Amino acid sequence: MKVSAITLGCKVNQYESQAMLASLEKEGYTVTQSQEDSDVILVNSCTVTATSDQKVRQVLRRTRRKAPLAVIVLTGCMTQAFPEIASSLEEADIVLGNSNRGRLASVLQEYFLNRRRVVEILPHETGEVFESMQVEHFFERTRAFIKIEDGCNRFCSYCIIPYARGRVRSKPLNEMKEELCRLGQNGYKEVVLTGINLSAYGQELGLHLCDAVEAACAVPQILRVRLGSLEPEQLSEEVIFRLAKQKKLCPQFHLSLQSGCDATLRRMNRHYDAEEYRQIVKNLRKAFENAAITTDIMVGFPGETEEEFEASLSFAKEIGFAKAHVFAYSRRPGTVADTMTGQLTNHCKEERSRRMIEATNETKTAFFRNQEGKTEDVLFERECGKNVWEGYTVNYTPIRVVSAQPVGGKVLPVKILKAEEDWCVGEVL
Repeated sequence: MKVSAITLGCKVNQYESQAMLASLEKEGYTVTQSQEDSDVILVNSCTVTATSDQKVRQVLRRTRRKAPLAVIVLTGCMTQAFPEIASSLEEADIVLGNSNRGRLASVLQEYFLNRRRVVEILPHETGEVFESMQVEHFFERTRAFIKIEDGCNRFCSYCIIPYARGRVRSKPLNEMKEELCRLGQNGYKEVVLTGINLSAYGQELGLHLCDAVEAACAVPQILRVRLGSLEPEQLSEEVIFRLAKQKKLCPQFHLSLQSGCDATLRRMNRHYDAEEYRQIVKNLRKAFENAAITTDIMVGFPGETEEEFEASLSFAKEIGFAKAHVFAYSRRPGTVADTMTGQLTNHCKEERSRRMIEATNETKTAFFRNQEGKTEDVLFERECGKNVWEGYTVNYTPIRVVSAQPVGGKVLPVKILKAEEDWCVGEVL
């Protein structure tokens, strides 16, 4: 039987989808990228915003229309956070939570025996251990994601993820090293270490994120190690100094900001202020040459005044982000922020989103222009037009070059000639 996956959300979800496909492949399934040809389709859901939930519904309806005879399995964060809603989505034949994904193969076997709908969502438990997962291959050939941490203990006032993911737990270092070595042996030149709260890696094991970075950098075949999203306050000067010793570590840091206004950060229950964030960025730029700082910024949080928004906007301009994901606050039942007074109108949130996007697009353009004239190694990933190849520098600047010869999967020196809106144009040396 053939199985495919539709993945919504973050890099952790991408990894988990690949791990589920790998586990079914060991059971005799054939993995395909075509849903129309699939006997089983996994829908790995996201629930970070209300829009994410809406997209899950749309994907389920569309998938059922395209593959009316396929068995659809709904799993992921939406099912775990909102089990009653997920259970009501009749397009799904099987509904599994994040906590019991390991039963996927046996649940499928049971379903094929009796064809009865299965809904099985177990709550997260205190003290649960990291779910053992191993991935050796990804559909993308040049970069591999490796999930090393799950769960979050922070409980930001707007966030449902601790309920969907449980408490912090980390991949044992020996398991991580084994997986990294296999990925290197299978030809992956770059790995991205990911987690729900990546900065918290190892805290229950007496380890630190630096230990994971050092383990990844020690694999000879791996040329680049990249970090997923980080909580900024974990990056002390000592930690940054230790990370900077690893020459394979890419100088691109996604530091989740959310707001540049201290009053808003306090209502969000974030654990840093603007000055601390500013100093962390300064330390990173001092330790890593030509570092790219990227981020997430939320606008329209309950109670956000025009003055608070302006403070956040000014801060974003000051930092000069290489890229920012700007989004409007979305109410999530079960969170503290959902019951806060001062909920803003959609019109206000849309207007503030527009202004913040304009400002961060300007900082992105300035960052791209600062790359002009530099010569950087580029890991090429895909052909995006006839003889036009796209890849990324170590600081994740997208580069496009013209080459009649295939360069996919190669790391080549490129002189960056010109900044465009969404990438830079270069020539292979």
